[in-house]
Amino acid sequence: MTAKAVAQVRKPVITKKAVNKSRQPTPGAMAVGTGLAFASIILLPAVAAHIGISATLTSALRITLMRASSRAVAGNNEGGDSIPAYFSCH
Repeated sequence: MTAKAVAQVRKPVITKKAVNKSRQPTPGAMAVGTGLAFASIILLPAVAAHIGISATLTSALRITLMRASSRAVAGNNEGGDSIPAYFSCH
């Protein structure tokens, strides 16, 4: 192979550090995501038990809060799910 052919075959190398740095969430997104996760794991079940909301509705609300938490951290506002649709909290 000639030097010109080798230069055409080579592709730019992206290091793992560059990829990881570009995907890191901002501190504000982490705070919002952590707050939503805390609400879904601790606060929502306690309030639901106090009020008397059914387990099915509580589970649906927990899943919604966990998806919102995942979207906040990932910075995804497109409506797509960052976690799978078959997510189970049990």
